[in-house]
Amino acid sequence: MKMPRGGRLFLATCLGSLFVLVLYFQSITKTELGVKTDSSPGKSRRSPLQTLYNGDQQLEEPQRNLQGRRELLEQACLSHTRKRQVLSPEDLKHLIVDDKHSLIYCYVPKVACTNWKRVLMVLNSNGRYTDPLAIPANEAHVAGNLRTLSEFSVPEINQRLRSYLKFIFVREPFERLVSAYRNKFTRSYNTAFHKRYGTKIIRRHRPDPEHEALEKGNDVKFNEFVQYLVDPRTQREEPLNEHWERVHSLCHPCLIHYDVVGKYETLQPDARAVLRLAGVDEMLQFPASGKSTRTDGNMAARFFKHISPFYQKKLFNLYRMDFLLFNYSTPEYLRTR
Repeated sequence: MKMPRGGRLFLATCLGSLFVLVLYFQSITKTELGVKTDSSPGKSRRSPLQTLYNGDQQLEEPQRNLQGRRELLEQACLSHTRKRQVLSPEDLKHLIVDDKHSLIYCYVPKVACTNWKRVLMVLNSNGRYTDPLAIPANEAHVAGNLRTLSEFSVPEINQRLRSYLKFIFVREPFERLVSAYRNKFTRSYNTAFHKRYGTKIIRRHRPDPEHEALEKGNDVKFNEFVQYLVDPRTQREEPLNEHWERVHSLCHPCLIHYDVVGKYETLQPDARAVLRLAGVDEMLQFPASGKSTRTDGNMAARFFKHISPFYQKKLFNLYRMDFLLFNYSTPEYLRTR
């Protein structure tokens, strides 16, 4: 029986918009790693990635840590996720591409992503920028300053996924969440977030809210934010905002084979390792953090102190995959039993 013309068009559209990414546990070949050669004829050396992942016994501690994280991630993916999924190019908007240095970076908000974007802008500026911190933070987040993997065709996407150095930086999930809350709901300048999310959170989760709070949305309490996150209506209506979306939903670490999994907790040595692997460590340094009130475990514990065990458990279940995939322990301050 012949398929109606409209049905054929719909099927072609669906097939054109989806593609299967290389599975996370696909092995890396020498071609994918790219063997670099010295300028001297007949003289070759191993690429940094080959040294890192081909069983070399003389690894430095930062390299051993990176290798161990990648292995733990692979094991967690095999244990806790389905083996096959289908992604569309639309799912790759957080993967920034640097064709000049063969890099792919999946940015995660509240995990030093502003400075990583600044670094990539320096690398692609052809000398316009030399100091990452000279780039204003708001300029680093302007759409169009850096290309994302979603902008390429499917063959171009697959070619880059096979051959580029892919890296991601992650953070303890609840410290990242508290950091996002503090930045978006306790700072007076974030009026867009107050209007967009704060008014909705107060309307739904505050008994007898005052008119001013409903109008401005600028005094959201942390317990109200938690209730909003675990409310089934929240994800039914729209995807979570990128600042509190789960890392595994932003970066798909069980489908995309990240070569380096850096951590916010060891940001400086991990960043140096990435720049060294990319061969640009002599061009620039990763900026040091100047924040004096960085969100850490002690601060997160203070925020969670007044969250009931019921909501703590629901929130932990929401972020459970990030804890599992990136080898973060359940925080001691949680009262989920």
